[in-house]
Amino acid sequence: MKYDIKEFDEIRPYEPEEMKQAFEDLLNDRQFNVVMRGLAPWLPKSVRNGLLRLAFKGVKTPLDFQKRFMKPIVKYIIHRHTDGCTFDDTALTEYNKSVQRYTFVSNHRDIVLDSAFLDVMLINHGHPTTVEIGIGDNLLIYPWIKRLVRMNKAFTVRRGLTPHEMLRSSQLMSRYIHHAVTEKQENVWLAQREGRAKDSDDRTQESVLKMLAMGGNLEELNIVPLTISYEYDPCDYLKAQELQQRRDNPQFKKSRQDDLDNMRIGIFGYKGRVHYHCGTLVNTWLDSLADLPRKDYFATLSQRMDREIHHGYQLFPCNYIALDELEGNANYSSHYTEADKTRFDQYLKGQISKVCLPHRDEAFLRTTMLTMYANPARNKLKK
Repeated sequence: MKYDIKEFDEIRPYEPEEMKQAFEDLLNDRQFNVVMRGLAPWLPKSVRNGLLRLAFKGVKTPLDFQKRFMKPIVKYIIHRHTDGCTFDDTALTEYNKSVQRYTFVSNHRDIVLDSAFLDVMLINHGHPTTVEIGIGDNLLIYPWIKRLVRMNKAFTVRRGLTPHEMLRSSQLMSRYIHHAVTEKQENVWLAQREGRAKDSDDRTQESVLKMLAMGGNLEELNIVPLTISYEYDPCDYLKAQELQQRRDNPQFKKSRQDDLDNMRIGIFGYKGRVHYHCGTLVNTWLDSLADLPRKDYFATLSQRMDREIHHGYQLFPCNYIALDELEGNANYSSHYTEADKTRFDQYLKGQISKVCLPHRDEAFLRTTMLTMYANPARNKLKK
C-alpha cells in the first residue's frame, strides 16, 4: 500500500531535504541558546553556533545527524553512567535473513534512553540503520525540543485527546508506522504501554497492538518483543515518591517540571549494568492466533508478547535480593552474596533519602522500591 507523505506532516520526523533548515531554526531558537550557553558558558554565541555549523557539515539525513551528534553523546552516557550496555540480537540473525527492518516493542525504562541505547547497539552490531521512535507530545514542551527530536528520527504520539481524536490519531500513527517500515525502510521503536510501569510489572497494552493493526497487517511490521534490563533504575525513588503522593492525594498530577526531572535523572543517573534482549519475532507464531475471535486475538497476542519480554530479562543480584526480602525467605540466596545484600541495602537507603516529601513514609517507599526490583524476577521465574 502506498502512502502520501503529506498526510503525516503533523507527526513525522524531518525528511532529508528539511534537515538543513531545521538545524538553522534550532540555532536561532532563544531557549535552545540558553541551554547551550549553560553547557559552554565560556563560548560566545557566535563561536558556539559556528562550531555547531562546522560539525553539521555533511549531515544530510536524520541518520547522519544521529551518527554525528547523538551517537557520541549516548556512548559517553553509557561509559559515564552505566557499567556497560550489552545487546543480544540472536533472534534477529536467526530469522529470515532478507528482513532487515523491524518494529521493536519493548518494556519502558527511560523516556529518552530506551531508544537511544538501542540505536547505538544496532549500529555497533552491524545493522544498517537505527530506529524511528514514538514520543509523547507531553514531553515536547518547548519548540526546540520538538525540533531536535524530529531531527533525531522521532514521530509524535499525541496525548490527552478525546475518544474521537484518539481514534483519528491512532489511525494516522499506525499508517505512518507501516509507511516507515515498508516504504521508508526504517526500524521503529515503541513502548509496550503509555508511560512507564511504576512497579516494573511490565505488561503490553492491547491498545498498542490494536493501533499497529489499524494501518495494515501485523506481519509486514516484523514485530520484535524487546526486553530492557537495568541493574539500577535511577528514577526508582521518583517513582516511589509519586506513588506515595498519589496514595496521600488521589488528585495528584505530575507537573511538566516533574517530567523534566525524570528525563534529567534518567539520563545522568547511575544505572549499573544494562542489557537489551531481542525476543522471538512475532511473525514466527502469529499464524497460530489466526482462528481466535477478535475479542481474544489481541489479549492473547499481548500475553504472548509479555512472555517473550519477561523471558528476556537479565536478572541481577538486586532482583533476587528484593524478591527474597519481600517474601521473607532466602529461596534465591544462591544468586547473591552478603556483600551484594549490603550494597543493595545501602543503595536503597541512599535513594530513599532523596525523596522530597514533608511526611516521607520510609517503610512504604522501601517496600515500593523493593517491588520494582522484585517484579522482573517474579515475571521471569513464573512457571
